[in-house]
Amino acid sequence: MAQFVTLEEAGYHPGEKAVHELLRLPHRDNPTHRGLPQMLAYRIAISPLVAFGTLDRRGRPWATIWGGEAGFCQPVARGILGVQASVDARFDPVFRALFAVEGEEGKGEGDRDIVDDMVVKPEGGVLMAGLSIDLATRDRVKIAGRMVVGTATRKGDANAVGDLQMAFQVEESLGNCPKYLNKKHITPHTPSPELVSEGAGIPLPQGAVNLIRKADLFFIASRYGNQSMDTNHRGGAPGFLRILRNETPENGGVTLVYPEFSGNRLYQTLGNLQQDPYAGLVIPDFATGNVIYLTGRTRILVGEKATAYMPRAKLAIKIDVEEARFVRDGLTFRGDVVDYSPYNPAVRRLACEKTVISTEEEADEDAIATAELINRTVITPTIARYTFKVEARNKKKPLKAWRPGQHVTLDFAAELDEGYAHMRDDDPQSLNDDFVRTFTVSRPLDVDAVDEQAGLRDGVKPEFEITVRRNGSATRFLERWNSRVSLEIPVLGFGGAEGFRLPLDGRDGVSVFVAAGVGITPLMAQAPGILRAAGSGKTLRTLWSLKGEDLPLAVDVLGRIDGLGGITRLFVTGKIDTEGRAWIAAIQELDAEVLERRMDENDVLAEGEKGKRKFYACTGPDMLRRLLKWIEGEEVVYESFEY
Repeated sequence: MAQFVTLEEAGYHPGEKAVHELLRLPHRDNPTHRGLPQMLAYRIAISPLVAFGTLDRRGRPWATIWGGEAGFCQPVARGILGVQASVDARFDPVFRALFAVEGEEGKGEGDRDIVDDMVVKPEGGVLMAGLSIDLATRDRVKIAGRMVVGTATRKGDANAVGDLQMAFQVEESLGNCPKYLNKKHITPHTPSPELVSEGAGIPLPQGAVNLIRKADLFFIASRYGNQSMDTNHRGGAPGFLRILRNETPENGGVTLVYPEFSGNRLYQTLGNLQQDPYAGLVIPDFATGNVIYLTGRTRILVGEKATAYMPRAKLAIKIDVEEARFVRDGLTFRGDVVDYSPYNPAVRRLACEKTVISTEEEADEDAIATAELINRTVITPTIARYTFKVEARNKKKPLKAWRPGQHVTLDFAAELDEGYAHMRDDDPQSLNDDFVRTFTVSRPLDVDAVDEQAGLRDGVKPEFEITVRRNGSATRFLERWNSRVSLEIPVLGFGGAEGFRLPLDGRDGVSVFVAAGVGITPLMAQAPGILRAAGSGKTLRTLWSLKGEDLPLAVDVLGRIDGLGGITRLFVTGKIDTEGRAWIAAIQELDAEVLERRMDENDVLAEGEKGKRKFYACTGPDMLRRLLKWIEGEEVVYESFEY
């Protein structure tokens, strides 16, 4: 019988419980860590940016973002992060909330300013939260805790820039979802902050309006009473944050609206806002260094209330701005766009900006191609292979060839989106979902389909395959589709991290690919080329963990890729019946070594030579944590599923 836990047992506060119940989410444990695990501390240390949030003297949240180079925020003791950063010392609201103290004698009551080199050590610490973010890898880690001690020194013309040092005690941490992060290359920059506008209830100047209209991310800080804070990221296509009103207070003031996309479904930010509706935002312009800081009162919009403001949005947040600050050249970094996330839905304009358009029209706006399902092969009761034929939407703009190991992003909204449902007990996870799915392409492109410029040849309709386990509405839809009826799915793009591509030769030593279940798919498209280039296969080793019921997948993969069996050790767990024994015999005939036990540390360390090997991992979070502990200090690239 299935075991369920209550929201109280799962570790959620009342605001989070209320949002979960409002959205009819299934119960799940809260994956937030107490303290700061070593793996998360490492990810923070290699991130060039950290967004921080804290409260001003009136208890209102504000947010900022600091950094420019990796290492400015890193662990200095157990559960303690040391931060050394240069920041805008005049207008950054978080910096001033943390370091400004009561002024010297002779100043008015309540005046506060920065006292250079003064050690600030507030009793009990200052409530804070942060989000480390590496936009080159789409990695981010949430932290919450308190500033326990700090000091700052101003410098430059008019003391415009300050150098700060502070110790941040981490009480909670969580690896977070990278779904809507757009890749950027970050470089440090020395700012020259200039205040353009500041005030409560005043319209934003045109420069700030332009910034919001092109912004593809912002950071939001919220609080849960005096117990904790949350700083998180919101991202999407440029312009996903919309301006509902930009007027004087008499005419309604300044109001922003943004859609809440489906993420990790913890709803920690919304849980805070349900309890205390105030939030602080920082909206950066990576190209110019301009930045908007604002604080205001939010309202969570669900279902019809969301749609009334933003058609097709099932969940949205409205922010009535109480105070805003627009600063020119206030950031200590610059960022160049490398790639937009294929998960980003089309920009959802406000009802006052455009008429409602259909799901098909919206999908058409962003799709680069159409994928027609031409074949389905059932491999196990839960795993199948799907073959699609691709045709570009724009005949005048040929598609670029995708590379082995990349993924394809498909938009199932036209087939699955039935609009907002207040209750859907048969499939609660389908609520508030964008129906955009990314799958690893599990077969390389045919050589004849690619031209000399690495594009697709004119007139060619290339095919791609995905090998997937049934998990969620999109894969269930593909599994149940009547193959006698034509099915076309919009393709939003092909992409994938360059770092997850395995080398074709052995100049960098041995590549050790560690997979669990369908985590073998990134290797499936790459292995044929590697094995052809390497000949003997000595530059690649495969360690693959598989459940007994999934053994037919191993027969399928090893049988289709010549030579892969000879460099594969298969670790089989779970029950193995008579049929399973036959599958194991077939696998051994394909030259793979089969071990009926779990993979352990000795198995991993036996592959290659330390210092002359690189690990690639595509596993679940539990196995990944064990693997990273075993190979600590060695080079490893992995896909993180800890969200």
